[in-house]
Amino acid sequence: MTSRGAGTAFSRKNYRLSTEPEKSKVTGIVNSRLLNDYLHRVFTSADGNQPAAAYRKHLTFQNLQEHLERLLAEENGSEESRDQVAEGRLGPSTVVLDHTSGFEGLLLVDDDLLGVIGHSNFGSIRATTCVYKGKWIYEVLISSQGLMQIGWCTLNCRFNQEEGVGDTPDSYAYDGNRVRKWNVTTTNYGKSWAAGDIVSCLIDLDEGTIAFCLNGISLGTAFDNITRGAGMAYFPAISLSFKESVAFNFGSRPLRYPVEGYRPLQDPPVADLVKARKLLGYLKNVIHIGIDVTEGKLVEKDTSMWQLQGEPTVLITLAHIFNCFSPLMCKVYLVEDVLMTFLLSILERGGAVESHPLIQQLLDLMWLLMEEYEVHECLKQLLMSLLRAYRFSPIIPDLGLQIHYLRLTIAVLKHEKSRKYLLSNVLFDVLRSVVFFYIKSPLRVEEAGLQELIPTTWWPNRFTKEGKESKEVKEESAEERLRRRAYERGCQRLKKRIEVVEGLQVQILKLLLNNKDRGGGEASRYIFLNKFRKFLQENASNRGNLTVLCPPEYMVCFLHRLIAALRFFWDGHKAKTPAALSSEEAYVPPQLFYNGKVDYFDLQRLGGLLSHLKKTLKDDLAAKANILIDPAELQAVTMDDLDEDEESATSAAQSQRPSAALAIGGALARPAWLSSPTLGRANRFLSTAAVSLMNPRRPLGTLEKIKVLTLRVEQRTREDIEGTHGNEGLLLGRPPEEPDQPITENSLLEVLDGIVMMYNLSVHQQLGKMVGVSDDVNEYAMALKDTEEKISRCPKRRRDIHEELLKSQKVFSEKLNHLSRRLAWINVTIYSKEKMQDIYWLLRVCIRTIEHGDRTGSLFAFMPEFYLSVAMNSYSALKNYFSPVNSMEELPGYEETLMRLAAILAKHFADSRIVGTDIRDSLMQALASYVCYPHSLRAVERIPEEQRISMMKNLLAPYEQRPWAQTNWILVRLWRGCGFGYRYTRLPHLLKTKPEDASLPSLQRDLSVASFQKPCPSTLLQRHMADLLRSDRDLAPSFLNSVLNQLNWAFSEFIGMIQEIQQAAERLERNFVDSRQLKVCATCFDLSVSLLRVLEMTVTLAPEIFLDWNRPSSELLLRRLAQLLNQVLNRVTAERNLFDRVVNLRLPGLESVDHYPILVAVTGILVRLLVDTDVQGTERATAVLLADPCFQLRSIQYLLGHAEPSALAAAAPATDKRHFSLHTYTEYISAEELAKVEKMLNHLSEESKQAAATTLPTSEEDLCPICYAHPISAIFRPCSHKSCKACINQHLMNNKDCFFCKATITGVDDFTKPASS
Repeated sequence: MTSRGAGTAFSRKNYRLSTEPEKSKVTGIVNSRLLNDYLHRVFTSADGNQPAAAYRKHLTFQNLQEHLERLLAEENGSEESRDQVAEGRLGPSTVVLDHTSGFEGLLLVDDDLLGVIGHSNFGSIRATTCVYKGKWIYEVLISSQGLMQIGWCTLNCRFNQEEGVGDTPDSYAYDGNRVRKWNVTTTNYGKSWAAGDIVSCLIDLDEGTIAFCLNGISLGTAFDNITRGAGMAYFPAISLSFKESVAFNFGSRPLRYPVEGYRPLQDPPVADLVKARKLLGYLKNVIHIGIDVTEGKLVEKDTSMWQLQGEPTVLITLAHIFNCFSPLMCKVYLVEDVLMTFLLSILERGGAVESHPLIQQLLDLMWLLMEEYEVHECLKQLLMSLLRAYRFSPIIPDLGLQIHYLRLTIAVLKHEKSRKYLLSNVLFDVLRSVVFFYIKSPLRVEEAGLQELIPTTWWPNRFTKEGKESKEVKEESAEERLRRRAYERGCQRLKKRIEVVEGLQVQILKLLLNNKDRGGGEASRYIFLNKFRKFLQENASNRGNLTVLCPPEYMVCFLHRLIAALRFFWDGHKAKTPAALSSEEAYVPPQLFYNGKVDYFDLQRLGGLLSHLKKTLKDDLAAKANILIDPAELQAVTMDDLDEDEESATSAAQSQRPSAALAIGGALARPAWLSSPTLGRANRFLSTAAVSLMNPRRPLGTLEKIKVLTLRVEQRTREDIEGTHGNEGLLLGRPPEEPDQPITENSLLEVLDGIVMMYNLSVHQQLGKMVGVSDDVNEYAMALKDTEEKISRCPKRRRDIHEELLKSQKVFSEKLNHLSRRLAWINVTIYSKEKMQDIYWLLRVCIRTIEHGDRTGSLFAFMPEFYLSVAMNSYSALKNYFSPVNSMEELPGYEETLMRLAAILAKHFADSRIVGTDIRDSLMQALASYVCYPHSLRAVERIPEEQRISMMKNLLAPYEQRPWAQTNWILVRLWRGCGFGYRYTRLPHLLKTKPEDASLPSLQRDLSVASFQKPCPSTLLQRHMADLLRSDRDLAPSFLNSVLNQLNWAFSEFIGMIQEIQQAAERLERNFVDSRQLKVCATCFDLSVSLLRVLEMTVTLAPEIFLDWNRPSSELLLRRLAQLLNQVLNRVTAERNLFDRVVNLRLPGLESVDHYPILVAVTGILVRLLVDTDVQGTERATAVLLADPCFQLRSIQYLLGHAEPSALAAAAPATDKRHFSLHTYTEYISAEELAKVEKMLNHLSEESKQAAATTLPTSEEDLCPICYAHPISAIFRPCSHKSCKACINQHLMNNKDCFFCKATITGVDDFTKPASS
């Protein structure tokens, strides 16, 4: 007999055994009478009635096949009529999406032509079958909740990239993203949908109505009186925007939510369904009925504990059943409707999965009695159906549906042979198996039953109107305490139910990570490792193509379950091998990064490209790790060669394509994530554009090349990973710095490495995204609080206002009730204490890995960049994302971890082994954020002194040729709180604005948040800075000259920008300014202020650098500083000047630009030089300041509000005009500081009068020919040209040639004009 599968003839296994009497004893076949009774009991007729024994045909195994075929043929006559073409439908009986002509735009369609992903602005596609009469239904499985319009259209509808289904007269659509219905015009309709929902589309062509259901709940009639009649037939259709994905079920699978009276567009396989159900009934009879050979009778058996036990009679009976049953189990509909339903019913009795061995027995039977290709197809379809059922089941209070499907998945995967087949061929190749580890968040809490689970809602009221946490800890009222406790109890109930699901998901991973099942091939863990690595490669190599990536919400759940399973096996190994490390001490040894045993694809290493590192560090590899690089491998292609290969591959591929193909069906080598909801590879790329196919991020030729290169990873065995005697496996090439101690099983190290990579790929991004719900709760809580305050203040006579306020209060309360329940779900699934501990564990793993890698010296360059990224990001997540629910301070070893991370940041932000610009910037930014918070700053202060001094020395490196803004920001934060008037958290003039308006435009979001932290200066690090500047004679001049250069540049750019802004604002024809220009302008201002603060810090900590003129560059530095300070003062303090006018415009984006921040910074420097120093220092500083031609005493007077008499007279009419004065900022400037400013003003007034009286007029001939500001005071050797000392000293910093003759200057002598006769 031949089977009916896959279009190829396969011989059926023959189990037909002889039943001759003489062989019955030998084979174990029961006697003919008992066999006849048994077969009649098993193979009952359709009505279930058995004829009397006298009228029954005697059954043996010889005539059983004929009897079975006759039973299966019963009722088929009446069923055949159903297979005829149904009236009211036109088109193929198998309904799929029309990929030949029924689409518009760019679309990706699955192999089965039922799943689709949008790949353009608004692509549309319809089905191959239409209806014109009757009642019809189809279902759409929503995989993403974005912009889509689902419904019906006619053949005449013409769509484009802007108009889709519902935008033309004869098309009708439902849009759950915007909660509207569309038919040319649009109105509100239905509910919002979420990923994981199922939309049912119903059309009644007898009544002329169209309706929709969401998860089986009717949304009501959407359209009536639709156009009918001759030539009017409706196709299922959809329009969807970029990246959105769905899957259709026209009837190829059982409808999840059938509606009475409505038929699916594709008829179910009724005849096969009847057969399959009959055969399943016979199979159940075999399980129920036992044969007692000793008593010679049939007995009822306990089905739950049924076993085959080698009974030939039962085995041959089963062989006859499976002979007919096997071909049917290759069909999707029958697997889902018959087999999956039966297997689920076995587990419905409750208890642990292990208490139902019947499923294992049935799988054994399938592998024994079915052809191999039939078992493969059946298992594949079973897992597909399970995954769909899990993914698209609605959330109910006890999560019963999800638990039900996960239990069956576990039962199937417990079967070793099935598990290995599914791992090797299905779980990562065909299915989105990561879906099994995801717990979707309900968008509609009412339907999820969260109202019953969490009847009382609560939200924190600790926020001020600015959105910051209130400083005052208000006493919680008794009512609030009761509400909070009731809410917390509800959250605990929810947590317990979700933990059941999470436990089942971890069980699945434990099965996949089993390394003891070595019977019949490689253990499951090693198959999983190779598939897991390929999964990571797909997600790492396609980061630019969002449709290819595993959704980040799946990745978060997968990461936590994988950590739980990994730590289970890790600690299990520790129990057996006491010398190994526990999971609390886990890390990835450095040799994994350079021995080539683990593939890191094209991910960036700390030292650059891998090929470059192999060439430059080959001697270190040989000496330290005993690894020799093959010379042939060193001749790897350069990046240019790769680019040429890619271009040639691309052009070759394009030359083979038709230039104006409407549909391109070539198999693109794309991963399984392109399957719309759950499964299948989407190999058809549909395009209506008359151009060649849009190139993937990596051309086909390169993808194939990569596959060849990574084939060895696919083929790795247990010996390659774990190693054998004399072979260290993954740990090949241990460096001498690495302890010779067993860590754990090598395979677990690779899983750990993959977990770190997963976090870097998308988990951190998703953790940050979900915080948005908590932010929404805070916003609505503030709005509700504000509304309640308005209600209490509303006059009784204004009833209209009072009613509106009450309506607003009701809306805010309902929204908060909804959001607080949704937040409870998110806090349990994403931000729970256990999840926080997982991320903390990952942080510690990265810290240990970096520390071990650092000890290897130059080989540290081989470490992938993502380890440093994950260390920084995981700490950021713990600090910023989990803090509303759980406190990081409660974590074990928190202080030590903080210090070790601080040591890593302090050491590696200027590490020469790290070459990547992005990772260096990230390290710098992380350190900048670190010093903004008291607890993390103290951690920096606790690192070893040698590392602290080294960090400060790196921070004081010259600002040229490196990104210096972050460095400067760090130094400013170390000083903030010590400077003149520098104790504010927000600028005084911004206190009444929202916090986001006050953020510094030049800094990233993390730093702008950090900028609102209270000042926490570090006197210890300031002391290190002072010691370095004093002790290193070369460091101080080079650092300060670079700071002065950058200040000159930043302030000049700022002045140039505000001139342009002023001109643009004054033009009548254009009354707006480019926002980017405003942003750059504000950035230059912020940089100028921060540079001035660093100069104030330097002058305060080490004034001798400027005032001790025994140091070679002190006088020059002081003159340059005075020159810049005078320029800043003159620009900012001039009456009715440019700065004033732009500040008074109050343009959005220039909020931080004001007199206060820049003037107090300048004042702090001047006070330190002129007041807080010894007499000699004051004299020198005063002389230099007054000698500068730009000095104006009125600029100093301006600081205290002393305006010029002429200016006062001119401003007399505008009596309301307020002048700037430090006296108005008494909350920020102390009386002692103001007294010093008064003293400085008096001192400068006196000195300037004396200088004016004693200064003799200088002839033009005696002035410096370069600056014309100072008298000639220096003569050059050997050319004898002259200038002032300031000009020549500044010139000699960068150039040794004479100003005038270009001769090389060998020396400079003082010049004094000889006295005239």
